[in-house]
Order: sequence, then C-alpha cells, then structure tokens
Amino acid sequence: MFVQTEITPNPNSLKFLPGKKVSNIGIFEITDKNKTDNELVRNLLSVNGVEGILLADDFISVNKSQKIDWEEIKHIIISLINDFYSEGRDFVLDNKEEKDQSEFTDIENQIIKILDQKIRPAVARDGGDIKFKEFKNGVVKVKLQGSCSGCPSSTLTLKQGVQNLLKHYIKEVKDVEAI
Repeated sequence: MFVQTEITPNPNSLKFLPGKKVSNIGIFEITDKNKTDNELVRNLLSVNGVEGILLADDFISVNKSQKIDWEEIKHIIISLINDFYSEGRDFVLDNKEEKDQSEFTDIENQIIKILDQKIRPAVARDGGDIKFKEFKNGVVKVKLQGSCSGCPSSTLTLKQGVQNLLKHYIKEVKDVEAI
C-alpha cells in the first residue's frame, strides 16, 4: 500500500491518503488519545508533536505542533497507517451517533444543508471540516476542524467564503463566527 500526502493551507496540518476507505460515519475529529479505543487513532495521537486527527471518507488529516518538523514524524505516521490497513482492516471508523435533523429549526436545517453541500466539500479538499453549532440572533456559530483549526487563512475563508455564501442564500444570517 502506498500512502500519499497532500499539503494543506495550514503548514501544521497534512493530509494522508491511504487509497482506502477511512470513515464510514462521516467526518470525525479527536485530539485526546484517552477518549478513543481506536488503535490507529491512539497510535497517531501518541506520536511526538501530533495534536489532532481528523478522519474523513478517504483521508486522515493530522495536525502537529509548530515545534515539530514534518520530516521528523511524517514517515512514522505513514508507517502506522500502512500497518493498520495491512492487518486486513477495511476502514478506521464505523459507528457514531448523529444529532437528529428534526431537532433543528427550518433556518438551521437550511444552514446545515448549505454547509454540507456547498462548503464542506471545499473545506475537505484542504484537509478540514466545518460543523454547524448554533444559530442565534442572526449569528451562525461553526466549529472548524482538522486543517482548518488554527489555519492562518481560516478567518478569511470564514468571512469571505462561508459568511458571504450563507448571507446570500439565507437573509436571516448576519454574521458567522468560529467557536
């Protein structure tokens, strides 16, 4: 197996593409190895300097400390991914509870639909994700994950991309904030 890597706009984040299915449950981010039983995720979070893992359909985005150089840890991460799949596993994640869409208002459902269809695919290409958190008094609050978390260009993307798009489609949206 050959694990490819792709750079992201965030210099402290790198996408690892194993060429196999990674997640059957959508996008999932974890930063604490003690909060998962997943062998690969625990091993990746044990690598010196690794601060977070984002698992998506077909890639693993790894965030590292600014103090560590990619050349020090990239080969270890690739080796761990190779070992995981070489043991005959077909994917990394397979189950998760999702919040029921019926728990949201009509406007919130519209926001989620736009995020899912128009914004998340673009953000995923850069190794990240964006999750809807709440809509209150015209303000949409989202959580940036993976490569987007801590990325120098995320504020620009949030205001010029996400905010402008949501305001265009939903007149009630006045502002977008990352939490």
